[in-house]
This record gives sequence, structure tokens and C-alpha cells, in this order.
Amino acid sequence: MDLRGIIRIATRALLRNKMRSALTILGIIIGVGAVICTVAIGEGASRQVQEQISNLGDNLLSISAGSVNRGGVQMGSVATKTLTVEDARAIQEQIPLVKLVSPSVGTASQAVYGNQNWFTQIRGVSPEYLTIRRWPLAAGSVFSDRDVDAAANVCILGQAVVENLFGDEDPVGKTLRVRNLPFVVIGVLSSKGQSAFGQDEDDTIVMPYTTVQRKLAGMDWLQGILCSAISPDAIAPAQAQIASLLRQRHRLRPTEDDDFIIRSANALAETQAQSGRVMTILLASIASVSLLVGGIGIMNIMLVSVTERTREIGVRIAVGASDRDVQLQFLSEALVLSLAGGAAGVLLGVVGSMSLSDMLHWPTSIPLESIAVAVVFSAAVGVLFGYYPARKAANLDPIEALRFE
Repeated sequence: MDLRGIIRIATRALLRNKMRSALTILGIIIGVGAVICTVAIGEGASRQVQEQISNLGDNLLSISAGSVNRGGVQMGSVATKTLTVEDARAIQEQIPLVKLVSPSVGTASQAVYGNQNWFTQIRGVSPEYLTIRRWPLAAGSVFSDRDVDAAANVCILGQAVVENLFGDEDPVGKTLRVRNLPFVVIGVLSSKGQSAFGQDEDDTIVMPYTTVQRKLAGMDWLQGILCSAISPDAIAPAQAQIASLLRQRHRLRPTEDDDFIIRSANALAETQAQSGRVMTILLASIASVSLLVGGIGIMNIMLVSVTERTREIGVRIAVGASDRDVQLQFLSEALVLSLAGGAAGVLLGVVGSMSLSDMLHWPTSIPLESIAVAVVFSAAVGVLFGYYPARKAANLDPIEALRFE
């Protein structure tokens, strides 16, 4: 008998007890659907994290001032004053794996326009900053190197500052005050939303770093340096080269700790991705338990079927069916049950994932390989749990089977 004939006979046998067959495959349907839903949620969360990390910048390396030990007391990060503009220039000139560099200083202050005021973060950077951060402008233009050299009173506003100070008014060309100093608005940043750390990135004012240093913060050192590596693969070696260069420039002895901190977006991305993978595997493993329960249901119903059809098996063997034919018949019935449940489970998983995404506004993504794995796994469950009943049917004594009542 060919495979098509075996499947046709198996389907006919299963349709004799439609309700029992439907209840049997229900466990497989729920199992496959649950696996696909959990994988879709995990994959969607992972992609969302990757997008947030990507929004941090273009192959971003962030160097910040480190800690200092004063009388045995660690003063925390950004406590040293050894990071300078010359360090930033040295990185740009001496590290070929770095394509863009921006000094960075920051402060916080009240910004005032007309009768409106807003307390916000002020970031002093170079013109390369927006390219490094992959942060386009919504209007206006970026300040120039000439503005940096002159410590010009110009600024670029984040969307949150625009909304709170200007409302529907176009801010470009207007003048606002920060600490009683006038600043001309030359640009508006596009909305970036929350960072991977939960901060509102749109609540900021960007200025030339020299302006912030000399006129607002009163410092001649840098709080940080932002760098963009030439490629993702260059991030790790660039980080090592920058660390070596800064240690040399800061004249640190081998026994001394770094007086700076270097962080890479890739490290954060890998950590987040690893957490996402662990959570996805955990959820999928829990959902897979229902597949095993469905497999046990298949074994149970096939054992019942063998008992009910003992006389039929005896007749088949008596008229020439081999043990292999009988085994294939019952194994194919178990396989049809599991594949039917797998197909319906895939549909349930896809619909369920889309419904969860719509109701909870949670991003979901269904990898095609997860569907393939779920179907193959459901088929494997059918074969695994159907083998014992099929083998039991094939090993029946035909004479005893014909006598069975």
C-alpha cells in the first residue's frame, strides 16, 4: 500500500469518531499555538530592544569621566577632570577604527521663552554629535565648527522643549534665555522618544560644547566623549585602542585603575538580547509542556483504538496484511492527528499573536523557522507517542485477535 492510501485509510478511521479525534488534537493545537505566541512575543521584544539600542547611535562608543578615590572614598562616575578636548582630538587622529568623535559636557537649567519656562537638560557637543547619534533634524540646521570655536549662543531644541516653550509656534529663529543669556534657536530635533534606559531623549537642548563649558557649566574639562566606530566589528578593538591611548595620555601606571569609563552599545545590546533569548526559551519550554500533554492524549486514544479494533486487526492480518502494514496504519493515524493539530495550532498561534499585539500594543514577530519547528515538533510528538500503540497492534496474535469480543 502506498503512502497516500495509508493516509486515506487513517483519515477515514479517525473520522468515525469525530468528537474523540477533535478532543485528542486539541492538546496539540493549544501546544503549538502557545509555542508560536510565546516565541512571537519574545522575538518582538528582542527586536524592540535592538531598535532602541540602534537608536543610541552609529556603532556608538561612549567614554565618560571616571571615579576618583579621595581618602579611601570612591566619588563615583564623572568625578575626575582628566578627560579633555585634546583627548577627543587624539582619538580622532590616532585611532583609525573611529570615524567620528564629539566632546560632550552637560548641565541642567531653566529655559525661558516669553512667559513660558521649562527645566531641561542641556548638552554641549560638536556638530558630529547628531551624526553619531543618528538623530536627524526636523527643522533648521546644525551649528558649525565656527560656532564651536566662537562659543556662539546658538542651540537646537528637542521636541519636548519645543512643546512646552513654544507650543504650535515655529521656534527656529526665535530667541530664548538660559541663565539670563540669550540663545538663538537654529534647529529642532526630530522626536526620538525614550532611550533604552527610560529617559526622555526629546527633553534636551543641544549647544556647542564650548558654549556650555565657558558660559553655563564653568569647566574646562569634558564629562564625556562620544565616538562612532567604522563598523560593528570594529567596536571592540576600537574600545581597546582608545583605552590604551587614554591611559598613555593620562600617564596612568600599570597598577592604577582607569580614570575613565568606556561603554559600547554592542555590549548593552548583547546583554539585552541574551536576556530576551533566555526568556523566550523559558516561555517556549513552558508552552511545550502542553504539546507533551497532547502527545500523551494521542497515545491514550490510540491504545483505546487498538483495543476497540482488535478483531479488525486480526482480519487484516488474516487476509495478508503484514506486521509492517498494521504498524504503519496506526502510526499514520497518530501522525494525521498530530499534523492536523499542528496546522490548526499554527493558525491559532498567528491569530493569537496578532490579537495580543493589537490589544496590548505589544510588538510581536513570528519567525518562519518557529512555525517550521512547531510543525516538525508536533509531527515528532505524533510519531513518538503513536509508536507504542502501533507496535502493540502489529504484535497482536491474529488468532487471538479474531476471537476477541
